[in-house]
Amino acid sequence: MLKKLLTGVTAAVSACSLILAPAPSFAGNEPDAAMAAPDAYHDDWLHVNENAEIVDMYGNPVWLTGCNWFGYNVTTQVFDGVWSRNMHEMLNEMADHGFNLMRVPMSTQILLQWKNHDPDPYMVKINEWKNPELTVEGVAGGKPKYSFDIWNQAVEWCRENGIKIMIDIHCATTASNGHQHPLWYDSNYSTEDWLEALNWVADYYKDDDTIIAIDLKNEPHGKNDGQGMAIWNNSHDLNNWKYAAERGADAVLSANPNLLVMVEGIEVYPKFEEGCDWDSPAVDYARYPWSPFYGAWWGGNFRGVKDYPVDLGEHQSQLVYSPHDYGPLVWKQDWFNKDFTRETLLDDYWRDSWAFLIEDKISPLLMGEWGGFIDEEKDPTGDNKKWMTILRDYMIENRIHHTFWCFNENSGDTGGLLKNDFQDWDEDKYALVKPALWQDENGKFISLDHTIKLGQGGNGISLSDYYSGSHTTEPTTGQTPTSDQPTTGDTPSTPDGDVLYGDANLDDIVDISDAVLIMQYMSNPEKYNIQKQGLSNADCVDAGKGITNLDALAVQMIEAATFKQTELPVTSKQLEQYQN
Repeated sequence: MLKKLLTGVTAAVSACSLILAPAPSFAGNEPDAAMAAPDAYHDDWLHVNENAEIVDMYGNPVWLTGCNWFGYNVTTQVFDGVWSRNMHEMLNEMADHGFNLMRVPMSTQILLQWKNHDPDPYMVKINEWKNPELTVEGVAGGKPKYSFDIWNQAVEWCRENGIKIMIDIHCATTASNGHQHPLWYDSNYSTEDWLEALNWVADYYKDDDTIIAIDLKNEPHGKNDGQGMAIWNNSHDLNNWKYAAERGADAVLSANPNLLVMVEGIEVYPKFEEGCDWDSPAVDYARYPWSPFYGAWWGGNFRGVKDYPVDLGEHQSQLVYSPHDYGPLVWKQDWFNKDFTRETLLDDYWRDSWAFLIEDKISPLLMGEWGGFIDEEKDPTGDNKKWMTILRDYMIENRIHHTFWCFNENSGDTGGLLKNDFQDWDEDKYALVKPALWQDENGKFISLDHTIKLGQGGNGISLSDYYSGSHTTEPTTGQTPTSDQPTTGDTPSTPDGDVLYGDANLDDIVDISDAVLIMQYMSNPEKYNIQKQGLSNADCVDAGKGITNLDALAVQMIEAATFKQTELPVTSKQLEQYQN
């Protein structure tokens, strides 16, 4: 009977599973497939609604505001900076500073290496004395663990911090300059290899909503100059990014239909109205410097969407378009050759390249990369800081999701949030970014996790905290949740003295966070403590007989409006009748 009841909750609560399993741990170079099941959190998956908003499982709008941390795409085979500092400490700092999403560049090569249990082809570059947790021996100075072990340790620490992860296929072959190759395949790894890597990583983490998104390919680009060129049309050409993106999305979503899929743009799009096409030369020297193409930053040109939108079929609700945008210090583009303003940037570049997608509510946007130097030495005119401020404010006002480039200090053309060999924060740059991080009216940073608060420093809250009513439902950054977001039954009232049945976490609200806490407590009561009053509240089925799975099920059924909180406590027989 218990099995029947717990199975039935899948339909009632959007396939929300709360059963916990141990995190994977792979010693040496041979991961054990039998141990390859991450913690089975399923309540934080996101999707896109009809208003082009990214929402949680209850239809509540969320705001993904994160940063990039690279290293797995290059031969360090670990986050850069772990050669200098403790990785756990840096992840804690990222969360405490309010970044709720981390975009992690990787390569097709490293994902297939992990899939096939191949040894690390390069030396894993960590400071073993600063990171004893990342050594095989677990001691300072020990031999570094296999890179996949270290990665899964990072996933676990992100989970503890309430940080969600987006995996970005930055390049095919692991290389520091791999992003410069224009396409998702190269001479070493084919399109089929790329699809295999996408499918494997999506399947491997399908029961761990710490990883909520995959960016199919970083910055497809190229122009008709013989170096390779990403195009966008309805053909099945090997270099057609639209076609490849649809195939890549299918590889991901066939394994895990809950993941958000980020599709970036390309670099150029033909001026068809002037008789140009994909076979036109990169530069028309007869009319130089006139070009047959509309140009953009790599990955930033979405003009093709107007003619050929990406079609994910039944999984369209998982599609997010993801441009990249940079300032004049990265390259002095034409739109910077004036005293630019928001209006000139929109007119000269943003609107036709990508802003139309959000302005016309075609799709949500996630600005996968933006950033740059703002110090007087590197930016003496202040134009780069001016551009960053304009873009930041536009993203705030239009609820554009984003991952800042980057956490690393060793990005040559932008710098990062850290400096002094990853030891210190660039406080001026962080101050510029901070207003674009999701916060409530009290300045608390908001996690994308329904139960885990963001960070360890006490300045973060969970998604359930934010939407429970004990915190504001209107972010100070101008992001206003829709007025038609779903409710979950009647307002709870205290049925028996000080007991509010179902309220395990004592926040005076009975919602999914209570069900999650009950299941966590049953799995590991030492780690997931429930206060004495919370235990009394949680014992809402066959009251007086102690906490069971049925108590969590009852709370989930209230969340699904199967019956009202005011009808608690109930017997297990009554619960079965409600279910039927």
